[in-house]
Amino acid sequence: MKSLLVRVREIRGMCDNHVVGDCFRVDGGRLSFPGRNKHVCLYALASILPLLPAKQRNIVEENDWLPRTKLVQCPDPNGVVIWEIEEVEE
Repeated sequence: MKSLLVRVREIRGMCDNHVVGDCFRVDGGRLSFPGRNKHVCLYALASILPLLPAKQRNIVEENDWLPRTKLVQCPDPNGVVIWEIEEVEE
């Protein structure tokens, strides 16, 4: 399984929970929170979570759209938070 880093890339509007650069790491089935912010908004996590197992897979199928998809938008109506999912190079 690939390790992933999920980071706030951009905030459009207001977000009380995060600032640009906040991140968490995904290793297997574990989340870790380096740096200043030791949490992730539940609503942001709900939008990101379905993609994580698929992004961790080592198999890429022909015409698979997932390797080209890196950005996820939080559903908060008060502020659009754009998260970026990147593979961690070990």
